[in-house]
This record gives sequence, C-alpha cells and structure tokens, in this order.
Amino acid sequence: MIRKRKIGDIILFIILCIGALIILFPIAWMVSTALKSAPEVAAYPPTLLPEKPMFENFGIAWSKAPFGRYITNTLMIVFFNVIGAVFSNSLIAYGFAKIKFTGRETLFKVVLATMMIPGFVTLVPTFVIMSKLHWVNTYLPLIIPVFCGNAFHIFMMRQFYQTIPNELSEAARVDGAGHFYIWGKLIMPLTKPIMATVALVNFKNAWGDFQGPLLYLSDPKKYTLQLGLQVFKGQGYTEWNYLMAISFLSMLPILLLFFCFQNYFIEGMNVGGAVK
Repeated sequence: MIRKRKIGDIILFIILCIGALIILFPIAWMVSTALKSAPEVAAYPPTLLPEKPMFENFGIAWSKAPFGRYITNTLMIVFFNVIGAVFSNSLIAYGFAKIKFTGRETLFKVVLATMMIPGFVTLVPTFVIMSKLHWVNTYLPLIIPVFCGNAFHIFMMRQFYQTIPNELSEAARVDGAGHFYIWGKLIMPLTKPIMATVALVNFKNAWGDFQGPLLYLSDPKKYTLQLGLQVFKGQGYTEWNYLMAISFLSMLPILLLFFCFQNYFIEGMNVGGAVK
C-alpha cells in the first residue's frame, strides 16, 4: 500500500514537472529572443539558446522610446484601478452579504447576469458615452468604470463575506456601530486575502491593458506601457529582440507581486475564531 502511494506520488510529481515546463517554456523563449541579435532571431531553424547573449538589447530597447514616461502613466492608472476595485467591490459585496433589504437576491442575480454580456457588445456604447462626456484622450475612461464594481469580483467577495459569522456585525450594531464602521473596521480586516486577490487581479488587468488605452488615448505623451511596445512594430518588420526585452521587463512587476503575496493569500484565511 505504501509502495503504491509512493509510485503515485512520483507519477504526480512527474506530471506536475511536465506541466511546469510547458508553462515556463514561453517565458524562456521570450528571454532567449531578448538576448539574440536580429539575424539570429530570423534564423531558420530557430535556436533556443543565443550564441552570444546580448544583454545590451535591454538598454537599446529602453532608449528607443520614453518608457519611463509610459511606466509612470501606467502606474498612475494601475493605482486608481486597484483602489477603485477594492473599495467598490468590497462595499457592494458587503451590502449583498450583510445587509438585508427587499429584492436583495433578485438584484444580486441581475448583477451576476451582467457577466453573460460580452465585452465587445458594450464597447461602442461605452465609447459614445465617454465621448459625450469629453473624456476621450484622458485617463478617466480607464479609471472611473472601475469604481462602479465588477460582477465577478463582487461575487467572490460576497461569498467570502458570508463565511464571517453574523454575530460580529450584530454585536457591533448593538453597540451603535453603523454599516460603514462595520465594513471598514470589522469586515475588511478579516478579508485581507480576498482583497489582496482582487487587488492583484486588477493590477494585472490594468498593467496589461492594451484595448482601453488604444481606444481612448491619442496623445503619445499619455501612452501606457502596452501602447509603447508598439514602437518596435513596423509595417513590414518587427524588432522581436527589443520587443521581447521590454515585454520581459514589463512582466517582472506582476511576477514579483505574485511571489510576494502568494503566502499572504493563505494567511488570515481562518476567520472561525473571529467571534471569540
């Protein structure tokens, strides 16, 4: 029995290693391409490892466009996206989870139903609205909608809030606390894992957003990092080594955030002792 279990663990380990290699291969190819010269990138058959790693490609690629400005613009958008997502989704989810009112379940179902609407269906109407508000070529269309909540994040946070005993909020209500106090002082400190998850997901989405800035930004000084990457793409030729170099650098913040917060997701998950 023990031997069969060990064999099963070994097989599972091998399968996981193969899966990890498949997932990591595109990243390895990106780094390899970033370190190659232009002729080596175009060589056939392609090679995985560069003959002579050209680390200077990162500096050359960085100097081809004002990427410092692009990163600053992107970080500003990301900052407000993270703040807006955590604030709005947690507040709305608290209302659905902890406040009893007529039509609560029906309204929640309507919110969930919006997840079935494809994004491209609302693309043109949203652009028309932003145009009527004179928000085109500003960052407002990339920031304000986030403060209106996201159906999927509301659902996740509501499910997490429902694991918190109602005795906490009821005891606070008896002591005279209002809903905003309960939400900010009692609920949010107990839901750090889900808030960190929502924050990280919105960071990733805003950091890697290409469609939104492409639609609403026309001033090159307001470009984000993803729009700036297009400088390496021409009508007949793409500088793949430089493109992969900046793409790899742009991916590092998300990787670092994941490794920094992966343990934090696990911490604070036990809310069973909160009532005590």
